[in-house]
Amino acid sequence: MLNSISQRLQGKVALITGGASGIGAATARLFAKHGAKVLVADISRSETSVADDHPAISYVHCDVSKESDVREAVDAAVSMHGKLDVMFSNAGVVGRNNLKMDIAALDRDDLERVFAVNVYGAFYAAKHAARVMIPRKQGGAILFTASYVTGALGESGHPYAASKHATVGLMKNLTVELGQHGIRVNALSPYGIPTPLSMGATGVTDPKLIEAGVTAKVGLGGAVLEANDVAEAALYLASEESKFISGLNIMVDGGQHLKSA
Repeated sequence: MLNSISQRLQGKVALITGGASGIGAATARLFAKHGAKVLVADISRSETSVADDHPAISYVHCDVSKESDVREAVDAAVSMHGKLDVMFSNAGVVGRNNLKMDIAALDRDDLERVFAVNVYGAFYAAKHAARVMIPRKQGGAILFTASYVTGALGESGHPYAASKHATVGLMKNLTVELGQHGIRVNALSPYGIPTPLSMGATGVTDPKLIEAGVTAKVGLGGAVLEANDVAEAALYLASEESKFISGLNIMVDGGQHLKSA
């Protein structure tokens, strides 16, 4: 437990979509550790243990592809805690054949599924966060999980890559619109982390194999990328330490995008 002086989100209220596992869960725990009240919004009803990890973390069921669910999650945060300071739009999915680029074999249903979560979900999160942040006139922070593929070429299937580029484009446009209200908008673009999402996409069941593969490819002095590394970046962007930073896409990838561009 940190003392109140070192708690960088003391008194803040955060909503994290896709917060039941992986990057979202790591961020929920870190935000709570730093004094925030956190509402985890996730489609999974079984992976809710993160809400048991800290008394400041609670859970609400949410399918981000449905605007009504996102609206209700935001309203729940305000009802429970009186406001919303931080929206972290983190929920995401990958294409069925995400490691293969084959535009001729594009499946429309798969494309729509990826965009429904990754793009529409991001729009809904931003819309309803802004809906409650703007009238308060106290600013706020909106964060998106994008991907290192926004800085690299040929590193994933087309639906996923296009969806994450769309997310970054949305972030940049929102930066211009919402800045006048004191709302900062940024994105995080991580490399491969052994989360349920990445393990499902690759078919790898041993997280150590993903860690080893990433470490070998990136070669950043043997450092291992973990979900908490992304959470730390999110903490910075959510806190007042980044009060003059908006429109930034932080590449949490050990510089891999520069090798792949």
